[in-house]
Amino acid sequence: MPDLMPEYKPKYKLVIFDWDGTLMDSIARIVSAMQAAAHHCQLDMPTAMQVKEIIGLSLPIALDILFPHSSQSQLTAMLSQYKYQYVEGDNPPAPLFDNALSLLTALKDNNTLLAVATGKGRQGLQRVFCDSQTEHFFHASRCADEARSKPDPQMVLSLLTELNILPEQAVMIGDTSYDMQMAQAAGVDRIGITLGVHDREVLNRYQPKAIVDSLAELQQLLLPA
Repeated sequence: MPDLMPEYKPKYKLVIFDWDGTLMDSIARIVSAMQAAAHHCQLDMPTAMQVKEIIGLSLPIALDILFPHSSQSQLTAMLSQYKYQYVEGDNPPAPLFDNALSLLTALKDNNTLLAVATGKGRQGLQRVFCDSQTEHFFHASRCADEARSKPDPQMVLSLLTELNILPEQAVMIGDTSYDMQMAQAAGVDRIGITLGVHDREVLNRYQPKAIVDSLAELQQLLLPA
């Protein structure tokens, strides 16, 4: 069963999802693509753990962290090469997590507004929307090339404004500390999920309303029978 905080309330008008590590099992693919890009650009290859720690940040900020001594031209080349490797490289598959479609369907059937706040760029999000055939579930989305990078609250605040939702009527679902910090700074409830990057100990630092280990558990929380 999920860890629940005493004041947890299951009814929200808006549910905001992170994407990588929350709805899509893409962490291994991101790591593989980043390491392949570094090899191609002849930069020091980051470890899998180092790559995991930047997932959720906008790509330019992530590259600055992973390759702090690189020139701007090297970082520009890495940006292009990472995007190529993610799409075209010999990478692990990145399917939706189990129960993702059933959760999204149930929330939509319950007239809950759904949104995405992701470290992906718009082109990347549109591609995975298309691949997973999920775009129709979401009423709005924000990407890292349209707003300040997580953990800045701008993505969440702009979604609230667009959808005319008060902070107390929304909840953010995410697998990283960046998701939790972003929601906390926006005054929005948050639920951590352990499918992606950060474990319960890290997620708990940001006073989530709950922590779940699967999307099936999340559905039980958001739509109790």
